[in-house]
Amino acid sequence: MAAALKVDKKLLRKTISLKLRSFSPAQIQEQSKALTARVLALPPFTRAQSVSCYLSMPTGEIDTFDLARNILRSGKKLFVPKIDPTVDGRMDLLRIYDEQDLDGLPSGLWGIKEPTLRHADVVRENAQQVGVDVILVPCVAFDRSFSRLGHGKGYYDRFITTYSEQRPKPLLVGLALREQLLDADTVPTGKHDWNMDYILTDQEVLPTNGFNKDSEIDTAG
Repeated sequence: MAAALKVDKKLLRKTISLKLRSFSPAQIQEQSKALTARVLALPPFTRAQSVSCYLSMPTGEIDTFDLARNILRSGKKLFVPKIDPTVDGRMDLLRIYDEQDLDGLPSGLWGIKEPTLRHADVVRENAQQVGVDVILVPCVAFDRSFSRLGHGKGYYDRFITTYSEQRPKPLLVGLALREQLLDADTVPTGKHDWNMDYILTDQEVLPTNGFNKDSEIDTAG
C-alpha cells in the first residue's frame, strides 16, 4: 500500500511538473499578483499576528516575495522555512525582521532563499517559546478535497504534526497557480498527510467544507 502510494504521488508530480515548465515568468507574475491580493484580504490572515510564508523557487510556482514584503509592512511577524540538512525531513521556521533582512538572504536548497542561523527567533517543531498563527503552504498540487501533494520530502507534514502535539495547529493556507488546483480526490494521500484549511489561487478562495472562513483564529502563540 505504501509503495503504491509513493508511485502514485511520483507520477502525479511528474505530470504537474511537465505542465508547469511551459509557464513563462510573465504568466506566473500575473497570477502571483492577484493571489497576493487575495491572501492579504483573507480575514484570518488579517487577524494573524505571526505568519510563516515560504520563499518561492525560481520557477514553477507562485512568487511569494511581494507577499513576504507585505507581511513585514503590515507589522506582522514573518517567519520563513529553513531546512536542516543534518536531519532528514527536518524544517524550522526562522524570523525575518525587515525588508533589508529579506533582501539579503542567501540561496539555499533548490535555489530557494533561506534565513541563516543568526536569526534569533525560531519556531522549532519541538519547542514552545515561539509560535505561529498562519502557515502559507506551497505545493506541487492541491485538490478540491483540500489534499496536498508536496515535493516528497515531508518537511511540512512532519513540522505540522510535531508542532501541533504541543500547541494549537496553525491555520494552513495553501497557495497555488490555478493549474495546480485539481478536481476533488485527485491527489493521493496517506495517514501522515495534512489537509489545508484554505486553498487560494488567483481566481478562488476555498475554505474547508464546514470551516467558517471568517472565524477567529487563536493569536496567543
